[in-house]
Amino acid sequence: MGLDDITTRVRKAEQDAGRAPGSVDLIAISKVQPLERVEDVLKAGHRMFGENKVQEAASKWPGFRERFDGVTLHLVGPLQTNKARQAIELFDVIETVDRPKLARTLARLKDELGTCPDLYVQVNTGEEEQKAGVSPDETDALVAECRELGLPVVGLMCIPPVDEEPALHFALLAKIAARNGLEKLSMGMSSDFETAIAQGATSVRVGSAIFGDRVY
Repeated sequence: MGLDDITTRVRKAEQDAGRAPGSVDLIAISKVQPLERVEDVLKAGHRMFGENKVQEAASKWPGFRERFDGVTLHLVGPLQTNKARQAIELFDVIETVDRPKLARTLARLKDELGTCPDLYVQVNTGEEEQKAGVSPDETDALVAECRELGLPVVGLMCIPPVDEEPALHFALLAKIAARNGLEKLSMGMSSDFETAIAQGATSVRVGSAIFGDRVY
C-alpha cells in the first residue's frame, strides 16, 4: 500500500462509477502517525489531510504549513465546544458538526472572528449509541438550524457500523444530502472507499493504507 497505490485505486473507482476524473478528494488521515511519515506524504505532493483531535493537529500542522504550501486540513473527530475556537483557527473543514449546541457555538465564533471553515454535518447512520453524529431522522432539522445561523454547511459525513454492509449507509447519506441540497459527501475509509465512490462520495478518508499502521 501507500499513497500512489491508493490514489490509483481512487481514480479507477471514479472511472468504474462513471465519475469525472479527479472528482473525488483523497483525505489522508494522519492522526497518531509519526511526523516523518506525514512529511514523506507531503513531500510526495499530497496536500489534503485529516486529524481526529484539535490538540494533536495544533502540535503538528503549524510547523508543516510553514514549509509546505497549499495544505487543506479536515477535522474528522468529535469536537467539544470548548475547542471550537481553536478548531476554527486551525482547520479548513470541520466534518463533525453533530448537535445544535455546537452549531450555535460555531456561529457565535464565526461572527466574532469573521471567518468559519466549511462545515459538514456528521450523521450517525447506524444510530450507534457509542458513536458521534446526529440521527438520520434529526439531520434535516440540524442542517436547517445551521443554515439559519448563517453557517457554511456544504455536506454530510458518516462512519458506518463495522459489522454492516457499508453501501446501505452510504446510500442513506447520499439520499439525505440530496433532499437537503448538499453536494459534498465524506464517506468511505481504507476498507470500503471504492464502495463509497460508487455511491457518490466526493471525498474518502484513508489513513493506515497510506501511512502504515498507526503508532499509539
